[in-house]
Amino acid sequence: MKTLAVIIGLILITSCSSTRFVDSWKNNEVDSFQPKKMLVVGMTDNLTARKIFEQELKKELNLRDLNAFVSTDVFGKDFTGSKRTEDEIDDMIKKLSGEGFDAVIITAVKGVDDKESYTTGYYTIGYHWRRFGRYYYRFQDVYYTPGYYENYKVYHVETSIYNITTDENKSLVWVGSFKIVNPQRISSTVNDYVEKIIAQLEKERIITVLD
Repeated sequence: MKTLAVIIGLILITSCSSTRFVDSWKNNEVDSFQPKKMLVVGMTDNLTARKIFEQELKKELNLRDLNAFVSTDVFGKDFTGSKRTEDEIDDMIKKLSGEGFDAVIITAVKGVDDKESYTTGYYTIGYHWRRFGRYYYRFQDVYYTPGYYENYKVYHVETSIYNITTDENKSLVWVGSFKIVNPQRISSTVNDYVEKIIAQLEKERIITVLD
């Protein structure tokens, strides 16, 4: 029983993580990436979520000796408050370069899926029901206790790193795709997502691993 309790505990701990890494791409033409000044951008109309996310990612990058700043301190409301033309965005990039920025790490939600799960309330671990009789005995209540459907959302999120001081072919340094399953609270979701981004960037040697 103690062993079973430990296993269930571990499952509950790991299931708290709602962010899953999907895929990534790294520009092999980029020999080394050592930005001197990086801008963190979270593209969302939720200002609270944007501030929390940008500050958390900035903190983790700063811990790894990357000089990072948040877009909420750089972009004015007059810029993000309305749709901008490509020329206006190019002017903004030139302004950033003039202020010493050489890289941008930007995160945006690419899409949202509505999902539906069927839950019966019966959970098993492993394949220990080896006899049909015992298996049937254990789960026969499913005939009399109907399950239920639960709706939830899956957010497809993408984080990209751009070098804004080089030519177009080498501009995109790295891009990673993640999915966030049924997020509940902004702070815990942000912390989980930032943790996954940092872990993947360290794994692919885009940034320095924190000792």
